[in-house]
Amino acid sequence: MGKSTKPLGKNGYKYREQYGVIILCRDAQDQEQLFNKLKAQGYKLRVVTV
Repeated sequence: MGKSTKPLGKNGYKYREQYGVIILCRDAQDQEQLFNKLKAQGYKLRVVTV
């Protein structure tokens, strides 16, 4: 049995669930070090600043 396909939204965007974790860092240097460590472990990452 194949995957069920959901219809595209009104704007043509196909929704795909994603799951993530937000880690609060002390500062930009801590953020960079943690990013590099997790990247080396094979995690797919995105950097955000709020």
